[in-house]
Amino acid sequence: MDGVVEIITGRERRRRWSTAEKLRLVAETQETGASIRAVAARHGVCESLLFTWRRQVREGVLTAAETPIFMPVRMIDAAPTAAPAPPPPAARPSAPARPAAPSGLIEIELGNGRQVRVGSDVNLAALRRVLAALRE
Repeated sequence: MDGVVEIITGRERRRRWSTAEKLRLVAETQETGASIRAVAARHGVCESLLFTWRRQVREGVLTAAETPIFMPVRMIDAAPTAAPAPPPPAARPSAPARPAAPSGLIEIELGNGRQVRVGSDVNLAALRRVLAALRE
């Protein structure tokens, strides 16, 4: 043998069924006296595919969705109106006393005014690196 390979390209063998076609076939299987086997044979589709589509209809996955439409839009040339100015900030009351830290929470106050709050399950190596960086 000389190792010749022939590549044949062409149409895909699988048929692509539109949602409308699927719903029509499902409806046909639900008619009185209809046989799934007969419907499948008549349309050249596997019975298992019809069962799948019937389940999808039952579960609401396969529905007749409305075709999206474009809404008409009118453009108006108008100067933008200025938004009302925000009200002046109210005087901030003095900071209330800080409540006690919940159990399991560790608060560390550094001399430069920075604070670090960590849980009791903090990784010690990571905490050391953070504290060293904050001291710099």
